Amino acid sequence: MEKESNKDSIEQNSAVVISPFESVLSETDSLHMLPEFITDWIEQNSNEFFSLWDSRGIGLYFSKSIEHILGLKPRELVGKSFQDFILPEDVAYIKKDFNQDTFTNQTFNVHIVNYDQKYIWCEVKVAKITDPTTEEHLYICTTRDITEKKETEEMMIRSEKMSIAGQLAAGIAHEIRNPLTSIKGFLQLLQAGVNRKDVYYKIMIDEIEKMETITSELLFISKPLTDNKKQESILQMIKDVMELLKPQANLKNILIEIIGDEQFIYCDKSQIKQVLINIIKNAIEAMEEAGKITVILKDMADEIKIDIVDEGPGIDEEVIHKLGEPFFTTKQQGTGLGLMITKQLLERHNAKLEILQNEIKGSTFRIIFPK
Repeated sequence: MEKESNKDSIEQNSAVVISPFESVLSETDSLHMLPEFITDWIEQNSNEFFSLWDSRGIGLYFSKSIEHILGLKPRELVGKSFQDFILPEDVAYIKKDFNQDTFTNQTFNVHIVNYDQKYIWCEVKVAKITDPTTEEHLYICTTRDITEKKETEEMMIRSEKMSIAGQLAAGIAHEIRNPLTSIKGFLQLLQAGVNRKDVYYKIMIDEIEKMETITSELLFISKPLTDNKKQESILQMIKDVMELLKPQANLKNILIEIIGDEQFIYCDKSQIKQVLINIIKNAIEAMEEAGKITVILKDMADEIKIDIVDEGPGIDEEVIHKLGEPFFTTKQQGTGLGLMITKQLLERHNAKLEILQNEIKGSTFRIIFPK
């Protein structure tokens, strides 16, 4: 009897420490059994903070660790909207993907303002929970500062972009030299007094425009990546990339063709062009003989697929799953960063990359965008 009495007493005491939100936030009260100085230490040294929001996006709770991450005090934030902390462009991005009825656990990379009014990159993981007493939907978030990670990624992307620009230089120099030779010849004819001036002028302008297109695309890939998403034409992006890579393909007698109708996706053009450059360039390098690379656009029910099909030797099944890992490469002069960066850029668009073996020869790199 005495043991049962003690047991009842312990259960009553443990029930007292549970606050209204704690019953929703945790499955066990083991965390609350820890001494306060330990929980304070965890809070102060955690590299992420927790927050709770109602269905309107109003803050209900913020953990203490927000102070050393953002320099903001929890009590000052309660009652404010999430829109007060996030860059306006990112608010629009969240609202676009956020539907209360169909929402599942999701991760957003956004800019959040800190104590000195500077925006820092943060990764926010959001989960929807329901208060069992009121049936109200609540959103619990874990937020961590990923500024250093983003800076490292951007540095790696810039390095890879400059590497690609260097590798393309030989093909582009060859492609530019031909129009220059034509222009020089026509100018010499004009200087000699040939009368077909209008025809020659037109040809020279066409050749100059061809060089202008190639150099513009080369400059485009060397610029820093933007983060400006809007509706873009997939067909036009592929054509721009083909124009840039055509000199390299011509050197190996490789034809690049497109199959499929026009499609539009919500994306950042500079990032998706970088993805297409990485994959099509890899396909060109993989082909040891003359052949064809086919880019196929497929409009599915709830997604858009871009298949990039080459006629190279293919990829061994045992290494396909390793592609995209840092510094893993099947090329003698490769860094292994190209596909890793490609996957990261696609993740920013909630898209994914699949690598398939073709039945006869070669590989298919499939990019899948949600509609």
